[in-house]
Amino acid sequence: MPITIRPRRPEDLPALVGLLGAQQPETSYPQRWPLPYPAEEFLVRPGELAAWVAIEGHDGEDGEDEQDRQVAGHVSVTDLTAGRMASEWVEATGLPVQGLAEVSVLFVARARHGRGIGGLLLDTALAEIRRRDLTPMLDVVGDDTDAGRFYRRRGWRTVGTARPPWLPDHRPDLAFMLLESEALDR
Repeated sequence: MPITIRPRRPEDLPALVGLLGAQQPETSYPQRWPLPYPAEEFLVRPGELAAWVAIEGHDGEDGEDEQDRQVAGHVSVTDLTAGRMASEWVEATGLPVQGLAEVSVLFVARARHGRGIGGLLLDTALAEIRRRDLTPMLDVVGDDTDAGRFYRRRGWRTVGTARPPWLPDHRPDLAFMLLESEALDR
């Protein structure tokens, strides 16, 4: 089935909450489930600049039945200065937050891993960050997890680590990452 990346719509949120919860037991993303707050607040974050969904099947624009399409993934871009991890970034990396945008809330339906959907979503977020003339960064729990390895294969490197209070003791440190091609002044 074809994959379409399009801006996230408010009506996508119920399907995204379901998808997030369905993939969490296998990916541990987010780190706890259920969340201690509405899952919609995990998806739609303060400082969000843009967000997209991956739709598998036709997006219904040609009159196809809604049953012919499914939300298969999500990504957003947030302004790090307004985000939840700005002070941790500075403490861990010694780098400023100004001029950075965070690739955030990237997840794909577990049954659709390995089909390139995560890469399409990541490329979409990176294009938006570049369009805004910002530098992309991200954080991932453990740079040697499936998610961390995905980012490393795509050219990201760890520039610092943190241990935020919400991170369970049994999980690896949070890794802050930049693309290999990016250089920021300390």
